[in-house]
Amino acid sequence: MKLWLTSSEIADLALPGIPETDRGIRMLAEREDWTRFSALCRQRSGRGGGLEYHVNLLPVVARVAYFGAAAPAPTAGAALQAAPEPSPGTTSKAIQQLDARLAVLAAMEAFIRASEMKQTVAISCFVDLYNLGKIDVPGWVARILPRLAMRTVLSWLSDSRKGETQRLAVDRGASRRGQGVLDAAFDGEIKHFTLALHSFNDLYTARQLHEAIEGKFGARLAEVGLTLPGQRAFEIRFNAWKQEFSAGLLQMIDPDAFRNKMRVSGSYAYMAPHLNALWQIDASPVDALCEDGRHSIYVCIDVWSRRLILFVSKTPRSEAVQLLMRKAILAWGVPDAVKTDNGSDFVARATVRLFAKLQIEAIRSDPFAPWQKGYVERHIRTFQTDCARTLPGFVGHNVAQRKRIEGRKAFAARLGQDENDAFRVTLTGAELQAECDVWADQFYAMRPHSGIGKMTPFARAASSTRTIRAVDPDAIAMLLMQAPDKEGLRTVGKNGVRVGNFHYLAPGLVVGQSVFVRLDPHDAGVIWLFDPETDRLLARGVNSEREGIDRAALVAEVRALQQQDIDEKMAAVKASRKDIGERTVLDLRRQRAAEEAGNLVAFPPRSEIHTTPALDAGIEVAAIRRGDAPEPAPLSEAVAAMHRLIQSEPVAPAAENVAVLHPVETPGIRFRRALALEEALARGEPLETDDALWLGSYRASAEYLGRKAMFEDFGEAALR
Repeated sequence: MKLWLTSSEIADLALPGIPETDRGIRMLAEREDWTRFSALCRQRSGRGGGLEYHVNLLPVVARVAYFGAAAPAPTAGAALQAAPEPSPGTTSKAIQQLDARLAVLAAMEAFIRASEMKQTVAISCFVDLYNLGKIDVPGWVARILPRLAMRTVLSWLSDSRKGETQRLAVDRGASRRGQGVLDAAFDGEIKHFTLALHSFNDLYTARQLHEAIEGKFGARLAEVGLTLPGQRAFEIRFNAWKQEFSAGLLQMIDPDAFRNKMRVSGSYAYMAPHLNALWQIDASPVDALCEDGRHSIYVCIDVWSRRLILFVSKTPRSEAVQLLMRKAILAWGVPDAVKTDNGSDFVARATVRLFAKLQIEAIRSDPFAPWQKGYVERHIRTFQTDCARTLPGFVGHNVAQRKRIEGRKAFAARLGQDENDAFRVTLTGAELQAECDVWADQFYAMRPHSGIGKMTPFARAASSTRTIRAVDPDAIAMLLMQAPDKEGLRTVGKNGVRVGNFHYLAPGLVVGQSVFVRLDPHDAGVIWLFDPETDRLLARGVNSEREGIDRAALVAEVRALQQQDIDEKMAAVKASRKDIGERTVLDLRRQRAAEEAGNLVAFPPRSEIHTTPALDAGIEVAAIRRGDAPEPAPLSEAVAAMHRLIQSEPVAPAAENVAVLHPVETPGIRFRRALALEEALARGEPLETDDALWLGSYRASAEYLGRKAMFEDFGEAALR
């Protein structure tokens, strides 16, 4: 396929989205200034000259249409290069990114291999098709990677081919996690102080702790230009700290609960050019019964040499694929690529990760296309017809054969024979595996094959001069250790990690921590525990019963290691707790409230003086109490003075040069007069007509009522 085209050649193609005339193409090139891309424009070397343009200058739709004849159909064959969708809540975002990118790279490798285009052009076409939704990938991959960029894909491809697949797992928050103000400021003082407060009283709320931290560290943070994060951010980190220090905190908060709950107690067209260039694997039920039922046979064939590895499994499962790979790798070395179908055991996430970690390219055949892995399909048939039919318990290859055997079974039953005797079932699963190995090594491998030049698989493999990629048996054994049920995930309990009916103790783990378990195939008393997100080795678990060791000694050892880990983690927290008392949080909150209140100034509101007779009386009493007004005259003298004023009694001559204009009568004087008159009435004394009239009208006034109320409440003090 030409990659450099003239304007007339482009027009003749009648591609969608671009003009269909030579002039139209030249005008498009001028309008979009194609010549500025010097690497994609060149002088035509043929007669007549002119320019040639690289197809990458064409719009995406036009490129897709142009490459359509040569590019592979982006259908399920590329889509199923990926693992199934991860279970919600069991995989971190980084691992999901890794799985999605591995899936895209696998689909792209298949696209490049089938397109017969140069790699860079094929990748560019693949990216454009992906962004147009023309690559059929699982929905979870499309959600995680909605669009691709050429440079990004090239970077992924480079990392993958270098074997650095872990770089594809991107956790954008990893570099910042643990480096914030709450964790790193003052060498972790804030974290330790917070945990100390929590251990002192675990009923303190996040808001109360946040206010206390603000009160203690707010000024120091301001001095270095930092601020304390908000309450919600603080609460998130606080919850993470509680999980990290859960064992130590529980030991400090509730030692009894710690002892009771947490302390340790116990391609069909693909021709392989050399040895181990391509393997094909598949599985099929064995056409023979064993004493414990029917088994499946997993077959691995090296396409170049045609040699076989067989593995017997009771049921089809991903663990059987991994054990088959372990057996083949130890015998033959690591292959370049492995081709399988899309069975659940071959596309399981554990299988996909295994291929990625060993740098093995995983190739998937299209659904319902067994001919694409015809080598292994053909050799499964060879096994069934050459080996299985000679085994005890053979049940036939098809329905007709099976019916004849079942007829013999019915006849045997009428004769009272046992079913196993009728079918001659004498093999166990282990014996079946031994028979398969003998057939593969001593019969099949020594038989000449026309497909490899009449050579035997054994001689063909021996004739290779290519260096194989061998793997240390211990390393592959550790990598391929099988996980127990529940996908290998366990939660560490007080008694350790439970697998089946046994508990395994492991130092350095926290009760409640999630771990991924791998079983040691050589020692039932040992398990290996890994981080479920990063595959990092965490600990080695031991079961005292299976190992035959003293449980008490094992518990004491693990408990001591646990306590040592707790002491190291909680040392700073305990040191910070020494300065904490019952009033620490209260005082720090008051301090913070006072500091905030001191920064606020209230504007005085508009006001006016409100007065009533009662309020005037109160002001007069207050003035007398302060000594700003003279004491009132005795009650008897005041009454006499009132009588004299009313009756116009003669008044003592005024001093010389002083003229009396009129008597002064204050509210206090009037109220005392009223009291005197009321006392006289109480004693039964008659009142003068004027006094009686005055008293009656005065009693109805607001002044009297107000002063009367104060007199009743305060007594004689209200008269002063």
